[in-house]
Amino acid sequence: MIDKILIPLDEDLKEICREVLEKSYSGDEWKNIESDDMFQKGVFVGGFDATENAFTFSYFHGIREYWFQLTFAELMSIQNETL
Repeated sequence: MIDKILIPLDEDLKEICREVLEKSYSGDEWKNIESDDMFQKGVFVGGFDATENAFTFSYFHGIREYWFQLTFAELMSIQNETL
C-alpha cells in the first residue's frame, strides 16, 4: 500500500521555488547541472532530475520520507500562491 499525504505549501517550499526560478536556467542547463540535493530547506531536499525532466524532492514527515515532483509550471504556480 502507498501512503498518500498532502505536501504543505509553506514558506520553505515557496523559497525553493523562488530560488529555482531566479536562476533562469533553460531545461538543458538544468540537465547539465543535475543534482538531487541542490535545494535544502526545512523538511524539503531536492533538485533537478534529468531522467524525470522535473524537480524531485523528498519531504520528511515525522520518521517517514515521501517523494514528489514539480514541473517548471508547478514551481511558478507555487511561487505565486499567497499563504
